[in-house]
Amino acid sequence: MSAPSSPARRNAGVTVPLFSLRSPHSWGIGEITDLPAFGAWVATAGLALVQILPLGEMSGGETSPYSALSAFGIDPLYIGIEAVPELADGAGAAALTGDDRATLERARRAHRIDYGAVRWVKRQALGRAFASFCEGELATDGPRAVAFRAFVAAEVAWLPDYALFRALKDRHGGAAWWDWPSSLARRDEATLATARSELARSILEYEWLQWLAHEQWAKARAELAGSGVAVMGDLPFMVARDSADVWSNQREFDNAVAVGVPPDAFDEDGQDWDLPAYDWSTMAAGEFAWLRRRAEYAATLYDRFRVDHLVGFYRTYSRPRDARRNERGKLVQGTFSPAVEADQLSHGERVLGAMTASASARGGSLIAEDLGTVPPFVRASLARLAVPGYKVLIWEKDGEHFRDPVAYPEVSVACFGTHDTAPVSAWWEGLAEHERRAVVELPAVAPRAAELGPRYDLAVHEALAYALAGSGSELVLFLVQELLGFRDRINVPGTVGEHNWTFRLPVDVASLARDPYVADHLRIVADALRRTGRA
Repeated sequence: MSAPSSPARRNAGVTVPLFSLRSPHSWGIGEITDLPAFGAWVATAGLALVQILPLGEMSGGETSPYSALSAFGIDPLYIGIEAVPELADGAGAAALTGDDRATLERARRAHRIDYGAVRWVKRQALGRAFASFCEGELATDGPRAVAFRAFVAAEVAWLPDYALFRALKDRHGGAAWWDWPSSLARRDEATLATARSELARSILEYEWLQWLAHEQWAKARAELAGSGVAVMGDLPFMVARDSADVWSNQREFDNAVAVGVPPDAFDEDGQDWDLPAYDWSTMAAGEFAWLRRRAEYAATLYDRFRVDHLVGFYRTYSRPRDARRNERGKLVQGTFSPAVEADQLSHGERVLGAMTASASARGGSLIAEDLGTVPPFVRASLARLAVPGYKVLIWEKDGEHFRDPVAYPEVSVACFGTHDTAPVSAWWEGLAEHERRAVVELPAVAPRAAELGPRYDLAVHEALAYALAGSGSELVLFLVQELLGFRDRINVPGTVGEHNWTFRLPVDVASLARDPYVADHLRIVADALRRTGRA
């Protein structure tokens, strides 16, 4: 089978949530320190990029990485405990009580992530590490203390407000900021000064946790680069209402409305995300300074990053927060801001231009998540701006016929699905016979038609991997489940439960590398990448 012609740039990567990784050292969840080994392993198959989900700190009780307490920072949940100098040589686990050690061992063995257990035991260990840091490095002004102070000074645009917000949230039992005393909620300067003094140690600890996470991230990213692997991140469209950002930038957000999406072919009621909207007039007057900072910060963490719900930056759909549903409980009709297409186009290009320039200044670049109901003018705009959008093979159809992936534009990202879809194996086995015939008609798949039945076996895996790898897109992404032959889902949109955001690899990378079933699936992908000029 001859390989399709190759564009100037051809690359391939894998989408894997950081929380899904597993190693002999991790504490019940994937950790920053697990990334280098995973990246080095997939690099042996010709994959040169790892895409992860958002890293922001999740609010209490939440498991979704899209519900964060800040648009900046890294969740301390991802800190590799055994790589913390103050907890070297197993001191972290050794310092736990008997009950906490038992909790840790259950979390480590668990099939899925127990967020509450993991957060609890890590908090105990990190609390002891912070005390040790204060008594040692900080008290003697050691080299790690100097590095810590340099980090705090460098991240002054977001870190002080974040750390104060977290300390205040702890003081008020996790209550939302608008339920704090009014002087704190409205950020009275004298009241804030008093709080900074009273909560100085707690603020220092939250700053230290961020330094620790960022130090580990920088080291992991350097190791990945040494393996020839780039990192792609994810920038959510909005930030939670109860977040450090909304509290500290209240004029930039419209809390009177809740962002969502209108009714469409998939959801006749539309969706309500209960997120505040941007106050576009205020943001525009300030040349989108907060969004610029956000894009610049993302570019310090990632080589590339996906901008979630990109269409929202052209036109944001929202409903009145206190009157979102009618008497029958149905969502009411909302409005777009801006309201007129011409204004939406100019507004979106201003926003995207500001974010692109800020990311580019730090060496990063944007990828647009342009899935769902997206008006044609938005995709035309992205093409003019040379911002890659998505081409999801299973949705790229003209009537009953699938579009040939070879014809996908170079400035795009090709994949079978995202973290919100089932792996391609489940899609294949759920196809009706006439739909499966339509897939087999694709030029890259047709020569193997006689071998492909309704069961997703290695022959199907090979044919589809070759078709995707042969696309015209500059970047191809496989879900980690597709890469390894697994069928688990990461998230099922519109549902709530323990099945979402808790997927873990069953064993560590070294064990995966020895598994014949995994090796067969990875070898097929490696061969497809090599034959299509991506390896």
